[in-house]
Amino acid sequence: MRANCSSGSACPANSSAEELPAGLKAYGNLELVFTVVSALMISLLMFSLGCSVEVQKLWGHIRRPWGIAVGLLCQFGLMPLIAYLLIISFSLKPLQAMAVLIMGCCPGGAVSNIFTFWVDGDMDLSISMTTCSTVAALGMMPLCLYLYTLPWNLEQNLTIPYQNIGITLVCLIIPVAFGIYVNYRWPKQSKIILKIGAIAGGLLFLVIAVAGMVLMKGSWNSDIILLMISFIFPLIGHVIGFLLALLTHQSWQRCRTISLETGTQNVQMCFTMLQLSFTAEQLVQILNFTLAYGLFQILDGFFMVAAYKMYKRRLKNKHGNEKPGCQARHRKKSTSPKEAIAFLEVNEEAPVSPGPSGPKDLHGAPTPTDGISRA
Repeated sequence: MRANCSSGSACPANSSAEELPAGLKAYGNLELVFTVVSALMISLLMFSLGCSVEVQKLWGHIRRPWGIAVGLLCQFGLMPLIAYLLIISFSLKPLQAMAVLIMGCCPGGAVSNIFTFWVDGDMDLSISMTTCSTVAALGMMPLCLYLYTLPWNLEQNLTIPYQNIGITLVCLIIPVAFGIYVNYRWPKQSKIILKIGAIAGGLLFLVIAVAGMVLMKGSWNSDIILLMISFIFPLIGHVIGFLLALLTHQSWQRCRTISLETGTQNVQMCFTMLQLSFTAEQLVQILNFTLAYGLFQILDGFFMVAAYKMYKRRLKNKHGNEKPGCQARHRKKSTSPKEAIAFLEVNEEAPVSPGPSGPKDLHGAPTPTDGISRA
């Protein structure tokens, strides 16, 4: 789906000479810096997360891709459908509807990988799902956008950022491959790298969240409907992904992984696609939704991690309190049969020991004291 350049004002390539608004200039400079910094940071994060991936488990997911198939169904089946239902429910304008739909059709982002690590999810499945959804986006994004925008009669076509998808794949595959190799050759050092990467990822997400709040400081009341959708959209994705994974009999670890992968979208790809498809005046109206979605999906991820850690600590304390009692009951049950056997042996052999021939009984038949010692 390429942009139709027959109408000069509708095509971004023909509108390069027009003056950009002041707000969009700031967004443009920020977007350039954010692209370079995020590419480097994501590469380092994916390298550290790759140190937790084992080749055998990764190959097992590729050979039996049931979990990956469920994740792709959530990513390109449920998320575009949820976006379309939100558009209808809130009666959005055409420009706002396009921003929400494009976000729903984007593949999963690398943000989900670090959150999956924090909730003890399946890292092999998470990284394979992110990679497979990015590859599938080459064909699924145009297909989903075509199907859902078919009755809308758009004035212009949408441009798929294939170059951005390729950059995302490079930032995913190459660092993860190096991380897998480090984990294979130096498993002890890979655990240290993994911990450092998790801390760096948390700091990066905090910086992104603070930067998003600062950028959106003056626009919280401008588009309250879009802000509301950007808040509930990732939450619905997390819940629907978890329920579908549960219905397909996935493990609890995979359910957490698929849930995070479903609600977490590649915000950078959506931002690039909006830039390529709309004019400067149109971008000012919809860029806040993209920033708000990226902010809220990070906040939702922190909330899910905190809830999981609290649940895990509570479960650990519960088992710790029950452990001494269980051991006492186990010792009581284990010693009582021996006492019963000794008692039975004494009672059974007591009539045999007395008799007229004392020496025979001493050398041939066991005495009660012998039975007790054997017991």
